[in-house]
Amino acid sequence: MTLLAEDSIPTRYTLLSRLEDRGDQDSWRDFFDTYWRLIYSVAIKSGVTEAEAQDVVQETIISVARDIHKFKRDRTLGSFKGWLRNIIHWRIADQLRKRTRASWGDAPKTGADLSRPDIAEIPDPVGGTAESVWEEEWQANLLKAAMETIKPRVKEENYQIFDLYVIKQWPARDVARALGVHVGLVYLVKYRISASLKKEARRLEEKWNGH
Repeated sequence: MTLLAEDSIPTRYTLLSRLEDRGDQDSWRDFFDTYWRLIYSVAIKSGVTEAEAQDVVQETIISVARDIHKFKRDRTLGSFKGWLRNIIHWRIADQLRKRTRASWGDAPKTGADLSRPDIAEIPDPVGGTAESVWEEEWQANLLKAAMETIKPRVKEENYQIFDLYVIKQWPARDVARALGVHVGLVYLVKYRISASLKKEARRLEEKWNGH
């Protein structure tokens, strides 16, 4: 279920400014909670192991902390979304190079050699392009975060209806029969929760995405 257009809402750069303060634990916790699944999923689909993907998450967060002030000053770097995507791909390439060195017994390359590996070195994940995987995971990450936010505000019965009908894709009549509700309620719940989900996802897009 696609809810958002790519790069649809400008960044509020005051939020990025908060990340320049490494002591602002609340902002960095918010950033980590929002993005770690995205970073991890993109890494896994690019062919790294679970352990390597965890390293990609760690190194990406470190890179953002180190360079966020450069991004904020230089608008030519593009959107925050695109900037973060490049960092993730560079860190994935780092892991693949480390794996190659370990298997071939090559001497380690210098830090300069590893700082900007060619994104083209990253394998084409799961038969698709790296760009398509990035977009898919970006949208999935936003929707997961949005759902976690709105779920506590949704009645348990309504969430069950939404889960079965929209997420698990049961036929509406089967959902109604299983939960003992009118089929019309199934459609109504889908409409209402989808609207709330879209609104919350756009709020996250406004908060974290940039031009």
